[in-house]
Amino acid sequence: MDETLQLLHTPPGLHGSGRVRYGAAMELFRQGLLSEAQLDAYREASPFDSRDPAVLLRDRGLPPPPPWAATPRARLQALFVAARDYLDTLAHPGAADVSACFSRCAAPGELPAARSHPVADRWLEPALTAARALQPHLAQAIANAAPHLAWGIYDPYPRSEIGDGFAEGHAFASIAGEDAPFLAEDLEIGLLLMAPHLVYRDHCHAAPELYAPLTGPHGWRFGPGRSLIVKAAGEPVWNPALQPHLTKVGQVPFLCLFVWTRDVKEPARVIPAGDWAALETAALPIPVQQDLRPADRSW
Repeated sequence: MDETLQLLHTPPGLHGSGRVRYGAAMELFRQGLLSEAQLDAYREASPFDSRDPAVLLRDRGLPPPPPWAATPRARLQALFVAARDYLDTLAHPGAADVSACFSRCAAPGELPAARSHPVADRWLEPALTAARALQPHLAQAIANAAPHLAWGIYDPYPRSEIGDGFAEGHAFASIAGEDAPFLAEDLEIGLLLMAPHLVYRDHCHAAPELYAPLTGPHGWRFGPGRSLIVKAAGEPVWNPALQPHLTKVGQVPFLCLFVWTRDVKEPARVIPAGDWAALETAALPIPVQQDLRPADRSW
């Protein structure tokens, strides 16, 4: 029954989720755990993946469905929903593309094996402590799901180019993508964590990208030699395809949701700059200013 309840609580918006919920509801009806009126709400909602049967149940004065235990699958589903709901509130040029990514994701089948990482072990909890001031519900969903995620490093860069600081001071975990709990082709949604004061050197990639920082302030620039721009927690950063960008982490660990909307198999590459050593030894706040010049894409 636990698996049936998990299917019944499949998050709205996932491809095919309406039929999945209705199938689970029929099984629970046969077991006497749902009434005919409750089943009818799931039937009416089944053609529409984004329609939440819980809303129909509430509007009709019907009791909610049976709850399900906080299994790894349930915690990952709760994180998926919390991430989707938060990102839908952000205004940026890629908002429509980011929102569409979630509808391209399928409910998880067999979950990938969980994997810890020293950076997550050391810095995730301090980052979540800071993130709770901005988004307590999302931060709790991350905390609950974190032990069930596969944490690792993004390693297409030569270490001589990206530097030891980034190579040894970051970790990420996929929530949706080809090798993630929620399956989807040619997109990636996940969490990125970086240690305090780290510099993620100038780089670019073919994938359009959203950063949704949950901690801050942190420094950003969008081309080698440009001024850093300090952004607070909650300020989204949208990077169009091939937009150069650098992140200078502030006093608190950097934690963000990230989304690559397409071209995820094209690796990122480092863009050389002459001031990395100075940035890596400095701490925010350092002199910054707004830089509105068009991107120079001659590298």
